[in-house]
Amino acid sequence: MAVDLIDSHSHFDVAEFDADRDAVLVRAHTAGVARQIVPAITAASFERVRALCAKESGLYPAYGLHPLFLAEHKPEHIDKLARWIERERPVAVGECGLDFFVPDLDAETQRNYFRAQLELAREFDLPLIVHARRAVDAVTAAIRRAGRLRGVVHSFSGSAEQAQQLWKLGFCIGLGGPITYPRARRLRKIVATMPLEFLLLETDSPDQPLHGYQGARNEPALLTEVCACVAELRGADVRDIALATTRNAERLFKLAASGALQS
Repeated sequence: MAVDLIDSHSHFDVAEFDADRDAVLVRAHTAGVARQIVPAITAASFERVRALCAKESGLYPAYGLHPLFLAEHKPEHIDKLARWIERERPVAVGECGLDFFVPDLDAETQRNYFRAQLELAREFDLPLIVHARRAVDAVTAAIRRAGRLRGVVHSFSGSAEQAQQLWKLGFCIGLGGPITYPRARRLRKIVATMPLEFLLLETDSPDQPLHGYQGARNEPALLTEVCACVAELRGADVRDIALATTRNAERLFKLAASGALQS
């Protein structure tokens, strides 16, 4: 069986891949992961993401200001982001969002940058790629206030009730390596029972290694194992999960449809 999967969240531009990026890409394609969404995280990374995605087919850029890098952001970067979006026409705005896990990140400053990026997503009619660590309720409230938005909360780690609130707003949830850990009972239960049309698969490469790969660099080829885990949890055929999640990503990011599956 050959699958056609989309890694909906891969930081394939970062230095961890500099030594063997070509080999990693070959492994991904061989595994059936032909496409990746590559979100920028700082204004300084916009050009790197753009150049990589222009060079390699199947890589799609998104541009945003990640809350973990608050110290690197400046108010004028919002204007820079707007210019990049207008000129480059990426598939999404992000990675952006809120992170209330790290104690020294000023919450109000985070909210200001997040609100500004919500407005850009609405202005340019683009989906959002959202980071929400210990901040799902705050992210959901901001999305609801802004209105007329769509996107994905990546690496979702909230409750079933929180997931339902996001679905009601038209948002998907992105899931990857964490669901492969047996101890992640709440998350695995959500995967097993959630509406499939709101699920995206991701690796968050090079971060969030899968169960059995602890301490190793994560990479897009391992998305096939995430897909297999979802299929097992749902008692479904892995080809059906691959097809559905690929179609979900194509729909959200407005990517051209592909063959999706071959038997």
